[in-house]
Amino acid sequence: MSGSKSIMERFLNLKRKSPPPTSNDPSHDESPSNVRLVIALDKQSKVTEKEYMIRLNNSISAARYLLHQGLAFRGHDESEESKSKGNFRELSILLAEQNVNTKRVVLRDAPGNNKLIAPEIQKDIAECYAEIIVKSIVAEIGGGVFCLLVDESADVSGKEQMAVVLRYVDEFGAVQERLIGVVHVNETSASCLKSGIDQLFKKYGLNVKQVRGQGYDGASNMRGEFNGLRALIMRENSSAYYVHCFAHQLQLVIVAVAKKNDDVSDFFDMIALLLNVAGASCKRKDLIRESQQERVKKGIGCGQLSTGTGLNQELSLQRAGDTRWGSHYKTLRSILNLFPDVIEVLKYVEKDGPSDAKKRQARGLLDYVTDFDFVFHLHLMFLILGHANALSLSLQRKDKDILEAMVEVKLTKQKFQKIRDDGWESLLERTHSFCELYDIPKLDMEEEYIDRHKPRKKTNRTNYQHYRYDCLNPVIDLQLAEFNDRFNEVNSSLLTRMAAFCPKDSFEAFDVESLVDLAKSYPDDFDSIQLKELAHELPFYIDNVRADERFTGLKTISELGKLMVSTNKHLAFPLVYQLLKLVLVLPVATASVERCFSGMKIVKIVLRNRIGDDFMNYCIICFLEQRLLYSTSRKDVIDYFLKMKERRGQEK
Repeated sequence: MSGSKSIMERFLNLKRKSPPPTSNDPSHDESPSNVRLVIALDKQSKVTEKEYMIRLNNSISAARYLLHQGLAFRGHDESEESKSKGNFRELSILLAEQNVNTKRVVLRDAPGNNKLIAPEIQKDIAECYAEIIVKSIVAEIGGGVFCLLVDESADVSGKEQMAVVLRYVDEFGAVQERLIGVVHVNETSASCLKSGIDQLFKKYGLNVKQVRGQGYDGASNMRGEFNGLRALIMRENSSAYYVHCFAHQLQLVIVAVAKKNDDVSDFFDMIALLLNVAGASCKRKDLIRESQQERVKKGIGCGQLSTGTGLNQELSLQRAGDTRWGSHYKTLRSILNLFPDVIEVLKYVEKDGPSDAKKRQARGLLDYVTDFDFVFHLHLMFLILGHANALSLSLQRKDKDILEAMVEVKLTKQKFQKIRDDGWESLLERTHSFCELYDIPKLDMEEEYIDRHKPRKKTNRTNYQHYRYDCLNPVIDLQLAEFNDRFNEVNSSLLTRMAAFCPKDSFEAFDVESLVDLAKSYPDDFDSIQLKELAHELPFYIDNVRADERFTGLKTISELGKLMVSTNKHLAFPLVYQLLKLVLVLPVATASVERCFSGMKIVKIVLRNRIGDDFMNYCIICFLEQRLLYSTSRKDVIDYFLKMKERRGQEK
């Protein structure tokens, strides 16, 4: 077998080491019978090797499928009498059934100590795949630069896990974000996280000096300017610039408005109460589904609704969460789509609720949700959160570059400003249409506003003045103020200089001085001689790309990087491309790290909560890096497996 000596080789070696034969020693007689014995032993060795490889290939196939799907390997009862021996053994049996040659040498027909299905073998195969995947990522980075994305979260067993993702530019000029490890940490202090990163870097031959960007959330242990992880890394590498995750900042903008504006805060409090009452039990959820189904049938019957793939799907009320990006928007969207069904459930609870308290809550909610004030705030926040959600989804793209993100943040701010200046009429029209559809009393905007909390007190404000100048404008102003406070990176000098790389409108923003100043921010990448060469190279570069019609119509630096590689301009202008890569690796959002934790919840579930840290790490890497998993050749896995340790049935 691979990496081992055959019986024939060992026989010949022993023969070479033995003393010269004497005429009286019959054991060294090279008679035909001895030759036949050597040939028979060699044939037996080859058969044994072939059977071993068949068993190993069968186990590798089963493991790869389970790793790809994020499924458990072990079963509760793996004995021979068990009817369900766990995913790995059952899949091994199924695969063997498909091939007669495999079936006769695996499992029951294999040697008792060499079946290659033990838990240790399963873990070793998973380790082979994970190590090959990570080493291929490290090899793709080479000695180049990358950005560090880190976050921590507890798994289902209560262990604190740190996910480490690297953002880099590959050989084709495309931005990649790859997971290289999930590390168990004893605590979430910055020093402990830094120690875990150092150990991981040491294992794979990476260096903190290669880091050119850091992307974390807003936790103090991560972004602290003095003792946070950000500060600890910057002490070793001043070029590892920190960018606060744009998606986290966007979520903080939304939450900040909900807390600072009394009307919006009250609105979301009532939304939470509405979800508790309308979706508190399975029976009420079933009532919503049944009401929706009946309404859809009537709509299709009278021609109001059309049929087709993906239309009229079953919906449910979705709860909001401050840590779940876009969840507030999905909550309001579900209420808008299920509004008549929610009303039916509230009427049911008001009449047949389990307690007087629930009946009173349902009665109060019915009064609230059938009021113009609720409908107005529902459409206002749905409009605002709709724009925020579109931005959030865009920021979560792996190939999103920092300049594109900056532009989209500015465009979102402009949209909010436009809503404030010109959006009143369209918002009021949508609100009135909703009221007419569900028989909710509309308000005359010229009449005096009546505060529902103090109905007898005169407000000396018309409905128009209240809803436009006391509701709409303050909420938008708060949004704009929070955008300016949270997204301060947009105005930083570093990112302002990076904007000179933008290829939009035939590289209109290009500026040699800004790009040279940007290069000065990376002293480890550009020395004084290279800065002078860059200053000479930039004018030739801009003339070249402006004259090349293949570069016409580019909008983002991500597209620019890939096109430079495909046209070999990265070789013609190496210093320009080197500076461009530094811009591309700067992070936008930590969405890739959040996906790691989503994967962790799939891999390490309640029924699998005792999975070891190493095995879990291997499984998560393979589950999340599926493209690399399937591009890993079986031969590489077999070679790595055979070199790991000495095994039974494997001769050394």
